[in-house]
Amino acid sequence: MPTDVIMPQMGESIFEGTITKWLKKPGDKVQRDEPLFEISTDKVDAEIPAPVSGVLQEIKVSEGTTVQVNTVVGTISDGDSAAAAKSSSAPASALPAPEKKEAPPAKSTAAAPAPPPRQEAESHDEDVRSSPLVRKIARENNVDLAQVTGTGLGGRITKQDIMAFIEKGPSEPPEIAPVPQADGTSQTARSTATASVPSRPVPALIPGDLVPMSQMRKIIAQRMIESRRTSAHVHCMFEVDLTRIVNLRNKLKNSFEQRNGARLTFMPFFVRAAIIALQQFPIVNASMEGESIRYHRHVNAGIAVALDWGLIVPVLKNADELNFLGLQRGITDLGERARSKKLMPADVEGSTFTITNPGQFGAVFGLPIINQPNSAIMGVGGITKQPMVITDKDGNDSIAIRSVVHLTLGYDHRLIDGAVADQFMALLKKTLENWSEDVG
Repeated sequence: MPTDVIMPQMGESIFEGTITKWLKKPGDKVQRDEPLFEISTDKVDAEIPAPVSGVLQEIKVSEGTTVQVNTVVGTISDGDSAAAAKSSSAPASALPAPEKKEAPPAKSTAAAPAPPPRQEAESHDEDVRSSPLVRKIARENNVDLAQVTGTGLGGRITKQDIMAFIEKGPSEPPEIAPVPQADGTSQTARSTATASVPSRPVPALIPGDLVPMSQMRKIIAQRMIESRRTSAHVHCMFEVDLTRIVNLRNKLKNSFEQRNGARLTFMPFFVRAAIIALQQFPIVNASMEGESIRYHRHVNAGIAVALDWGLIVPVLKNADELNFLGLQRGITDLGERARSKKLMPADVEGSTFTITNPGQFGAVFGLPIINQPNSAIMGVGGITKQPMVITDKDGNDSIAIRSVVHLTLGYDHRLIDGAVADQFMALLKKTLENWSEDVG
């Protein structure tokens, strides 16, 4: 008896979703909990797993179609006879011309051929350290992940690794040097990642083409305009000497990872310093409700994550109750789930203060737009070495090379006065420059 595949209920406030991509075609074998298709809602983009193991028998809703939750979008047969399933799916591939309803499945079938060698390699791919997104790209391009050199933590294969392998071919192993970023991610140079995008799966865009916006891009555009219209945006910038933290991280990062099983990145330092300042200046952690001000009991830190297909802000709930190690683990978990489309709507709701990191791409600083309904957002610039004038306790000046970061605060002037914003940032700066907290 075939099992229906439905558009899932991704949250109480989610009533519909758009199927952006089918990861399997009719006749393909699927395993329970294996990613089956991708959806986009007004909250998150997510991979939806197969409810059962078997064979994808039919695709009822084509890519790009928006349907209500609980709509049947496909069916999976029991898979007892793969050959029978293949033959039963053949008419669906052959009938798209006379029967318009079957055209979308035929398009999906032609778009992602699955040569037999991939079936043999899939079991090996599961043993290789990689994300679901990387394994999906490998399947679509008939790549054995065992042949790909991983540049991520512990040899983990990143998206940049698989893209470079596809571009260069197996005879030229990718040589991509990971660039340490302020948010702790190991990201390859932007130019390399751009050059590595394969031309086979996605046709190259031609100047002059008119391309529809993705669902996520539509939502981002709408919310940015709404935020500009809602909040009275003002920005201030502070230069922070991060030398003490840079030296501390360099000294402890190896032992921290061995002891805790997590990388020591810079982002928890910024989040912890922001929490200390927010507790002293609660208006910066507040939000407007009509003509009233809501002072939040806890700090729910939104951590902006740049994705290849857009931007999302997962939320670290009750961050003020976490120690340094808890902050690090929470930030890492949210980032990984955002990039692998494993976030749920609850993961992107309820932020009270947001931190974004334009410095990871080389920006000296940024002037970010406030993430509504927050009253403020902090931008973290790139960490660079610069000559600075240092004054000792006796008042003597000297010039030294220091690790410097530029932090900006975008705030809503309806709630926050300039003096308060500057005092908030001054305390944050002091906390970072005189860091004394145990990192665990």
